[in-house]
Amino acid sequence: MTTLPLQFGLLCFVSLFTIIDPFGALPIFTTMTSKLSHAESRRVALRAALTAWAVLILFALAGRFVFDFFGISVNSLRVVGGIIFFIMGYEMLEARLTRTKSDAESVTEYVEDIAITPLGIPLIAGPGAITTVIVLMNETTGLIEKEIALILAITAVLTITFLFLIGARQVMRALGHSGNKVLLRIMGLIVMAIAVEFFFNGLRPIVQGMR
Repeated sequence: MTTLPLQFGLLCFVSLFTIIDPFGALPIFTTMTSKLSHAESRRVALRAALTAWAVLILFALAGRFVFDFFGISVNSLRVVGGIIFFIMGYEMLEARLTRTKSDAESVTEYVEDIAITPLGIPLIAGPGAITTVIVLMNETTGLIEKEIALILAITAVLTITFLFLIGARQVMRALGHSGNKVLLRIMGLIVMAIAVEFFFNGLRPIVQGMR
C-alpha cells in the first residue's frame, strides 16, 4: 500500500512529461528568443515555466469544482481527454512540432509577454496538460499522498522543462533535425497509448450505465 502513491506519482510524471513534451517546445522557444540575450532568454524560460506551473496547479486543485459547476462527469472528461491525446500523439508521430505561428515583428512587439503566451500558455500548459491534471487529480479519490504526488510530478516536469529551455540551443544542436523528429515520434507513440487507456477507461462505465 505504501508504494501506491509512488506508483501514482510515476504515472503522473510520465503522463505529463509526454503530454507537455519539453523537446517539442524547444524549436518554438529558440525561434522566439533568437534575438534575445542569454540572460533575457533565461528570464523568459523561468517566467514561462512558472506560468505553466501556476495554471496546472490551479486546474488540479479546482478541477473538482469545475466538474460540479458545469455538471461534467469524470468519465466524460476521460473520453474527451483520450481523443485530445490521440490527436496530439498522431501529430507528434507525424513529426509536426507545433501549430504555433510567430513572426519577427510580433515577437519584438510583445517580447515581455511571450513568456506568458504563447510559451507558458498554451505551448507548455496546453489543453492536453490541463485535461491530464484534472483527470489525474480525480483519480486520487481524496488521498492526500496521491495529491501531493501529483503536485510533485507537475513541479518535477516543469523544472525539467525549464532546464531544457535554458539549454535549448545546445540540446537542439546535439539532437540535430533528424534526432529531434525521431524523439518526437517516440513521444507520439507513448501519448497515443495513454490516449487509448484514457478513452476506454472513460467509455466502459458510460456504456455499462446505459445498459
